[in-house]
Formats: sequence, structure tokens, C-alpha cells
Amino acid sequence: MSKLTIHILGRRALRDKEAERLVRSAARAVWAHFGYPFDGSVDITMTDDQGIRVINREQREIDAATDVLSFPMNDFYEGGYERESLLFDPETNALPLGDMVISVERAREQGEEYGHGFRRECAYLTVHSMLHLLGFDHLDEGEQKARMRSKEELILAGLGLERE
Repeated sequence: MSKLTIHILGRRALRDKEAERLVRSAARAVWAHFGYPFDGSVDITMTDDQGIRVINREQREIDAATDVLSFPMNDFYEGGYERESLLFDPETNALPLGDMVISVERAREQGEEYGHGFRRECAYLTVHSMLHLLGFDHLDEGEQKARMRSKEELILAGLGLERE
């Protein structure tokens, strides 16, 4: 079975060991769901609304905070890929999926707003971002979004984090 190496930056912003454990579990659950025959890696940065706003402005020219940003390094389409197009790390032979940035501040607010708490929201944002790194999107409000939401719910249910 392949493994996923996870690098979490900004742990001080998170300040919650259980949330960190759930973030790692959520990322690994997405990776395991697809059963890739190679190892992968992902970098996760935890920040606040101001930090994510700066990144959003610099990378996407959107001057606003958001909950999560995803920056894929390889081309996937809804979990699928063409092996020849993947760029593996020559030192580790792992596939770098890319970077995700999570606003801890926004995760706290949304967890409270949606009534499921901060930790579940961190797990949800991780699953959501991992799916973006693997080529899922929700640009349309139809089938594309429905397929992504279905995967999110399936993976979160596997972690015991169903919607209530």
C-alpha cells in the first residue's frame, strides 16, 4: 500500500493536537480512497485570515480571505491521471501533490456556524482541498460539484465524521 507524507507548517496557528491528527487522517483517507500505486506528499500550511488573504491576493489576484486554498503540482482529473504526465520527486520517488493552505480562523468560524465544530471543519477542509489537488472541482453548480460533494461525504463518513 502506498503512503502519503504530510508536512504541516504553522502548527502554532492550529494549537490543537486532535485537529492536527484529524487533518492528517483526512489527507491519508483521501489518498487511500484512490489506492494509488505510488507514494505521495502534500504540504499543508495553517494560517489565519490575514495570511490566507495575502496568499489569495498574490496567487489568484483575489483580495479576500477564504477558508482553504489548493495549489496542485500535478495533473489529475477527478482522481485519475496519466502516468507519463506525473512529475515525481527524484529524491524520494514520491509524487508531490501540491500545497494546501487552511485558515484556522475561518475553520473555527465555519465549524461554529455549521454546528459541527472546529475539528470536523478542519477535516472537511482537508478532504476538500485534497480532492482539488487530485483534480476535482466545483466550478459548475451541477454534476461536477455533486461528484465532488459525494466523494467528500463518503471519505468523511469513513472517518466517522458524517454530517449530522
